[in-house]
Amino acid sequence: MGKKKQTLSKKIEAKVSKNKLWEIHRGELKRGKGRPPKTSHLFRVIGEKLPVYFLDTIERDLQRQGHGLDGIYIAHDSMGCARYIGRGNIFNRLRARIKAQKLEIKYYSFYVVSEKKHEREIETLLIRAAGFLLEFNTRKKRLGISSGNIKDYEAGTYFYERQYKRGRRKHKTEKKKRRHK
Repeated sequence: MGKKKQTLSKKIEAKVSKNKLWEIHRGELKRGKGRPPKTSHLFRVIGEKLPVYFLDTIERDLQRQGHGLDGIYIAHDSMGCARYIGRGNIFNRLRARIKAQKLEIKYYSFYVVSEKKHEREIETLLIRAAGFLLEFNTRKKRLGISSGNIKDYEAGTYFYERQYKRGRRKHKTEKKKRRHK
């Protein structure tokens, strides 16, 4: 048997806000006893499936705590399904998305990444994984078996890519023309 994974504990620091249904708490995950980690964490701050009602409150609290506001965000519908994924200034971009889809967007998630250089890759991975759910994303999502553009990832990344065999691919219109001759 392998080593038992160290457990994390959560330390609640403060209640940030509340309404009739929800309370928003801020806290920190603490490592269990044992050796210190050999790697750094991927995310500085996360918030998952928070009601849009608390957008301004959480933004102000993040600023007071000295955290950055850039990262990756996900806009969710009333059922919690991801409908849009993006990166940049989390709260400004979410406000624009909520304004564009007032009736659809009810919750949001955000991830402030420890190293900004990884934001684009994480965003791309999430978009590709969520695929058909993202009704409002059109730029990077791919439906069916088509692959995305490998250039969506960072320089220096090794990759494997599927390509069609050499030669000219026949388009549907060309096939139809041959049948009608």
